[in-house]
Amino acid sequence: MGFASLSSGVIARIMNGDDVVKPVLQILAIKKINSNADAERYRILISDGKYFNSYAMLASQLNEMQHKGQLDEFTIVQLNKYVTSMVGKDGAGKRVLIISELTVLNAGAEVKEKIGEPVTYENAAKQDKVAKAAPPVVPKKEVTQSNNNNNNNITLNASIGAGMTHPISSLSPYQNKWVIKARVTSKTGIRTWSNPRGEGKLFSMDLMDESGEIRATAFKEQCDKYFDMIQVDSVYFFSKCQLKPANKQFSQLNNAYEMTFTGETAVQLCEDADDGAIPDIKYNLVPISEVSGMENKAAVDTIGICKEVGELQAFTSRTTNKEFKKRDLTLVDMSNSAISLTLWGDDAVNFDGHVQPVILVKGTRINEFNGGKSLSLGGGSIMKINPDIPEAHKLRGWFDNGGGDNVANMVSARTGGGSFSTDWMTLKDARARNLGSGDKPDYFQCKAVVHIVKQENAFYRACPQADCNKKVVDEGNDQYRCERCNALYPNFKYRLLVNMSVGDWTSNRWVTCFNETGEQLLKHTSQEIGEALENDPTKAEEIFSALNFTSHIFKLRCKNEVYGDMTRNKLTVQSVGPLNHKEYNRHLLKELKELTGIGSSSN
Repeated sequence: MGFASLSSGVIARIMNGDDVVKPVLQILAIKKINSNADAERYRILISDGKYFNSYAMLASQLNEMQHKGQLDEFTIVQLNKYVTSMVGKDGAGKRVLIISELTVLNAGAEVKEKIGEPVTYENAAKQDKVAKAAPPVVPKKEVTQSNNNNNNNITLNASIGAGMTHPISSLSPYQNKWVIKARVTSKTGIRTWSNPRGEGKLFSMDLMDESGEIRATAFKEQCDKYFDMIQVDSVYFFSKCQLKPANKQFSQLNNAYEMTFTGETAVQLCEDADDGAIPDIKYNLVPISEVSGMENKAAVDTIGICKEVGELQAFTSRTTNKEFKKRDLTLVDMSNSAISLTLWGDDAVNFDGHVQPVILVKGTRINEFNGGKSLSLGGGSIMKINPDIPEAHKLRGWFDNGGGDNVANMVSARTGGGSFSTDWMTLKDARARNLGSGDKPDYFQCKAVVHIVKQENAFYRACPQADCNKKVVDEGNDQYRCERCNALYPNFKYRLLVNMSVGDWTSNRWVTCFNETGEQLLKHTSQEIGEALENDPTKAEEIFSALNFTSHIFKLRCKNEVYGDMTRNKLTVQSVGPLNHKEYNRHLLKELKELTGIGSSSN
């Protein structure tokens, strides 16, 4: 099937004031934008096959066509009526193409691809300048890696000087002569790997311009070269990267491709990044209370006050002697909810929470374990402390006026869809009321004393990755396989699974503590506990015996579970804290009033 021919080269003429009758162009991208008026407006990236214009807008009467899906990517249209107008003060702004009437000639679903290799229309008057700036051809035998890098930088500079940049949405593996101007929206830390095929390092970043987003990864030498140079929220020019189909297992960006740095890659900081051409990072901030209803492993943006700061925890791999460090924070917000956020590496070491700062996180990963939801600042996440945005100022005012004093919804101790209650209850009452016998778990809190702590099977060896706690299989030769990650590692991390008997004045019950609550109660990291249990029985005995006969406030999850043909009522520790005498006395007074029938009275 034939498609309408594009009016090649007309965009430069139109934007320079020529009156071109009914030009035929192709839509490469379209997105909704904010305007000063309340009316809905759409901005489009449009091409004539030779040049493109990213400063084009639909008149509002054409919005209905967009709503009906008639102006999708790759659609070929004929412009019947249009005008150009300067936007900005004193004529120093951008010339914008405003389209008021058009006809769809070929639907994007039929065309399915970008036509030609268009560049920005501003290049039309600058081609001679680019040709003069291009470096001379070097005989093949004289070319070295250094010369290649120099030539790439010269070509990049020439392209930048001529305004020859391409939109991210136009990139594909079938072209290699391009330069993009993009903002770094996120950047991972350096990750290392070691396997029978070799070892290496890498880091990844997400790039964004007005047309879309793309993931880029730098390996080995390129990792060393660019990691310190490239910073989040800065704008750079990129060229000479290899494009390949995106691995959706590691990137959720809306792009079919991703980029890999090569020895020819050139990167240059954009000095005039505030010209408005590249959008700022956008945050889709979600209240903490809504995180409980989101999917496990989903990415989320949220903002909260750091109410509590945990101790820095460090653990070292026995096989690689590599040290891992983490720190847990508790964030609260105006939804009267709290959630745990885990920091890793340098973020954990350098964090100063004494001033209880406002913390904004973007792209942080939701982890669900035993029904609770927590956040982990992993690779690709962004954390900003005391950001200068209205949401942060509002949150600070709320907290400074006592807003965080009565947070009742502990998301990190909550199950999706289940009820969560912090009602005081004795262990005997919990059994008498058949808690946990329904389809969903029940929750309660009690004051109890630890009687016995089992050392047997108190830990397991888990995947060393921060976002995975799957038990590993010992393959021998100091290699451990994680079935979930489908990967082989030279090390593992210890995870706690502690069973202990607790009792109050009415009854005794066995409860299970998982990693975070186990570390809190035993006052040692899981790594220290695991190594002691395996290598130093005397130290292990000291650690575990120190917990005996200590009193705590336990928040417990109660659920019937089936083992073979038997049903057992299981209690799991969701959180644990020291005895708050004021709160506990308030509970006892309430109980006394209910028992005696005495109404509330003033102090």
